[in-house]
Amino acid sequence: MSVNHPATRRRFLQSSCGAAAVLALPRWVPASALGRDGTTAPSNRIQMAAIGLGFAWQMFTGRDDVRYLAVCDVRQERREAGQAYIEQRQGPGTCAAYNDFREVLSRDDIDAVYIATPDHWHAVITVAAARAGKHIYCQKPLSRTIAEGRAVVESVRRHGIVFQH
Repeated sequence: MSVNHPATRRRFLQSSCGAAAVLALPRWVPASALGRDGTTAPSNRIQMAAIGLGFAWQMFTGRDDVRYLAVCDVRQERREAGQAYIEQRQGPGTCAAYNDFREVLSRDDIDAVYIATPDHWHAVITVAAARAGKHIYCQKPLSRTIAEGRAVVESVRRHGIVFQH
């Protein structure tokens, strides 16, 4: 009795698929990974950064669906205090600190930015953030001139981001 079935990769995978699938399944999946027990699933969290740690930048820090990955301020004492504040809430090593807002905007893992810089920087940083594809929450005033305001509106529309002011 000879079996004329040559061994192929496809046949091997078909015959072992059932056992491999059972072995590949995790035995326990934490409820937090699935968004159960009142937690937000990681896939539903907004990865955020604060640019300028001025007035009310901590507004979104108490939300379960927001995670701060970075803070940015030109003043070292504010930057370090902001990083310590976020890491106290989220855990050590969870928040990077930057001096230059362009470094924050270059990160691919940041979805949105909160802009709380001095007023004369709002329009410049908003346009740059829109170009980088980041969603934006910006403190008032938006701009100093009509031309700056128009540049912000044009940039937000062109890049299709969510903007709140």
